[in-house]
Amino acid sequence: MGLFSSKSELLLGMDISSTSVKLLELTSTGSGYRVESYAVEPLPPNAVVEKNIGDVEGVGDAIKRLLARSKTGARRAAVAVAGSAVITKTIEMDATLSDEEMENQITVEADQYIPYPLDEVAIDFEVQGLSERNPDQVEVLLAACRKENVEMREAALELGGLKPMIVDIEAHAMMRAFELVKPQLGSSPDDLVVAIIDIGATMTTLSVLADNKSIYTREQLFGGKQLTEEIQRRYSLSFEEAGLAKKQGGLPDDYDEEVLQPFKDAVLQQVTRSLQFFFSSSQYDDVDYIVLAGGTASIDGMADLIEHKLGTPTVIANPFVEMSLSSKVDANALANDAPAMMISCGLALRSFD
Repeated sequence: MGLFSSKSELLLGMDISSTSVKLLELTSTGSGYRVESYAVEPLPPNAVVEKNIGDVEGVGDAIKRLLARSKTGARRAAVAVAGSAVITKTIEMDATLSDEEMENQITVEADQYIPYPLDEVAIDFEVQGLSERNPDQVEVLLAACRKENVEMREAALELGGLKPMIVDIEAHAMMRAFELVKPQLGSSPDDLVVAIIDIGATMTTLSVLADNKSIYTREQLFGGKQLTEEIQRRYSLSFEEAGLAKKQGGLPDDYDEEVLQPFKDAVLQQVTRSLQFFFSSSQYDDVDYIVLAGGTASIDGMADLIEHKLGTPTVIANPFVEMSLSSKVDANALANDAPAMMISCGLALRSFD
C-alpha cells in the first residue's frame, strides 16, 4: 500500500487517533461537497498510544461499531500515519524518467535517504513538479515509514470490515482539509502565514503554512486527555463518564472556575510555547492567523482567549461550512466535532484526486 496511492472511487476518511476512530464520507456535488455520513466512536483505553496501535482487535471492533452507526454502504477507506512516524525528503530526478524508472532508481538509492533497514520500511514517492533550479529535473517527494505502522492500520481496518486503499500522512490530510477552511481567512488567504494548531487527546501538532507550503511542524505531548483526567480525579468519575461530561456538560458549579479555566490557561501556554519554538528557528517573528483544530478547539471561549492574549486573529477549523449535508447527518453534532474531523476530511477528499 503506497503512502500516496491514487484511486478513482469513493473512499471513507478514517482517522485513528489516541482516543477515538472517526469516519467521514463525502460525495462531490459539482459546486462543492456533501457530507453523506460521519461518526465518532471511542476506543478502549490505551488501544492507541502516541499514535501507535497497540490493540489491533480493539481498534477493529471500534471500526465495526462505527460503520454500523454511520449507516454507510462504502467499504473502501483511506487512513493516515502520524507525521512523526514518516521520514520525508525532497530529491531531484531526471524529468524524462517514467514512474517505473523512478521507482527502480529510488529503490536502488533509498538507503542514502532512509536511516532504517530497507526491509523494515514502506517507501513511496510523488512527483511535485519541475525543479525551479533545473528545468530538466523534477522535484520528487520521498516518504518512508516503518512497515509495522502501515500494516497495523491496514489490519485494524480489515478487522473492522473495510478495505484499505490509501495510507496517507496526517499532515498532508490536514493540509488538504485546510484548503476548505482558507476562504474563512479573508480575501487573499494564499499570502498569509498560518499556524494550524491541532490539539488532540494526547498530542498537540503545530503546522505553519506559508506560500501554500508547510514550512514547519512540531509535535508535543499535550492534549485534551489531561482535562478528562482532571475531571475524573476531581469528581470521582470513570474515564468514560468524565469524557462524556466534558462534552455534554452537567458538571458541578465549580467546574468552570476550578478545572476548565486552568486547563484553558495550560492550552494557551502550549500554543505560546509552540509558536516561540517556531519563531526562534525561522526568519518569522509573527503569524497572520491561528487556526485551531482537534477536539480541544471546541471548548467554549478557547479561540477568544488565544486571540485576546496573543493579539493574533484565531479561528476554529470547520471544513464543512460550505458543504451540504445528507438527512442522516446531525448538523449540530457535526459542527461541534468539525475541528476534530480535519484529518478524516482530508482523507475523504482523496476520493476526488
